[in-house]
Amino acid sequence: MSTSLSGPGPATRTPGREPAGPGLPRASQQTRNLAPITATGLLVKVVLLGLVAGIAVWAAFPLVEAEHWVGLAILAVTTAGLFCLYLTRRHVPAKYLVPGTIFLIAFQVFPVLYTASTAFTNFGDGHRGSKDDAIVAIQSSSVKQVPGSTEYALSIATEGDPATGPLVFLLSDPKTNQVSAGDAGGLRPLGAGDVTVAPGGKVTAADGYTVLNFGQASVRSKEITDLVVPTASGAIRSNGLSRAYEGKAVRAYDAGCDCIRDSETGRTWNADEATGSFVAADGERLTQGWRVNVGLKNFSRVLTDPDIARPFFGTLLWNFAFAIGSTGGTFVLGLLIALALHSPRMRATNFYRVLLILPYAMPSFAMLMVWRDMFNTDFGLVNNLFGLGVDWFGGEWTARFAVILVQLWLGYPYMFLVTTGALQAIPRELTEATSVDGASPWQSFRAVTLPLLLVALSPLLISSFAYNFNNFNAIYLTTEGAPFPADNPTNGATDLLITYTYRLAFGGQGAEFGFAAAISLFIFTIVAVVSAVSFRRTRQQEEVYS
Repeated sequence: MSTSLSGPGPATRTPGREPAGPGLPRASQQTRNLAPITATGLLVKVVLLGLVAGIAVWAAFPLVEAEHWVGLAILAVTTAGLFCLYLTRRHVPAKYLVPGTIFLIAFQVFPVLYTASTAFTNFGDGHRGSKDDAIVAIQSSSVKQVPGSTEYALSIATEGDPATGPLVFLLSDPKTNQVSAGDAGGLRPLGAGDVTVAPGGKVTAADGYTVLNFGQASVRSKEITDLVVPTASGAIRSNGLSRAYEGKAVRAYDAGCDCIRDSETGRTWNADEATGSFVAADGERLTQGWRVNVGLKNFSRVLTDPDIARPFFGTLLWNFAFAIGSTGGTFVLGLLIALALHSPRMRATNFYRVLLILPYAMPSFAMLMVWRDMFNTDFGLVNNLFGLGVDWFGGEWTARFAVILVQLWLGYPYMFLVTTGALQAIPRELTEATSVDGASPWQSFRAVTLPLLLVALSPLLISSFAYNFNNFNAIYLTTEGAPFPADNPTNGATDLLITYTYRLAFGGQGAEFGFAAAISLFIFTIVAVVSAVSFRRTRQQEEVYS
């Protein structure tokens, strides 16, 4: 007899598969669980690509305005490439490599290339812009008031903060009652509804500008005096804080002779394209020049100018001594302390470790200034504590010893930390095996521990050497390069190349960015060669102990 079932029978289970849930297949449940993750990833991708597009659009406008078509093409190709890469499922390894490559180019390669290109120019104070900019500056700075010059009622204003914002002249023409705003870029007329003018013609308020009172303007009187507003027939300069005049330029450019002529004295300065300056027959140069390519002049100046070359090479020797002494001294001290605390017989090691890394936890710039006061001859802690009367920063060798001692105190905690980590990674079985073979503790350390430590720490020692080679703060915040010889106030006994470069390039003669870039390339080459040789020896050592 057959039996019919009016209801559903028992569920049939397929071996190896479990039901996904009431009324929902397993595959659908997995899709539902993955959906939020996919949506989040898609949202992150959209946001990041939108950010890339926004940055590209923002960067495109100044490139178009400056007519840098090559840069604009590179920007367009790079942006399109990023979109193609991240909107497809192919080239997965490139998705991880490209961001790092872009940051490497932006923050490493580009600054080096820009520095190198600057080293071949005369870029600096007085040589920042083009020749046309220099001509405008020369003519504007020679403006003088002449009979019949137009006079204006003047109000001093700023765009933004009264103390730091760009200065603007609010000028009221007594003949036409026209109010204009003037700055180094020229005059801009203002609408009658945008300004409030007092009965005497002085502007008391203007939309978009902050009118300064007498006290605020007095603080910035030098900037007001130096501000020149170029016009079609001359330029406008201030005459006090309430009046201005449109004067005539005494010096004007003559395209026929490519020179600047002074209408009062008849003196002429001819353009020298090699140096980017206007030069008179007797060698006098006008302060304002323009940026030009000077070839290897900055580099030859370092090597051939006796006033620079002799101190340069002396400073280079001390620079190596300082970098090696600082790196080697901190490593030896940090290693000795790490070995002492690594001994199983030591107790309270955590307490000592916390105590020993305190210098590393303090701001280095603040501690450098503290150490400078501690070495003071009259009231310094070092002399008072030991009953000495040493003029630490007055003598050549005492000053050098002091700065290395300060670096030793500041740098040993870092070496102590990294050495402690490297020691803990060396299996104790290796040193115990040497003891079984009859080796003394010193022989065990020299044959096993030290080589393995150097394999692990050599890259850190190389980077520490490069850092100390350019350790500007260590010198500038303690000795400022002193002591200085009587015949050379630009090069001190403790100067590193970086501080010597700073003083040469940004000293009393104004900024010389091209010259500073040239010396920076010398420093870069020295550090690069030393690092390359050291890394090569490190790889050879790794092959021996691998």
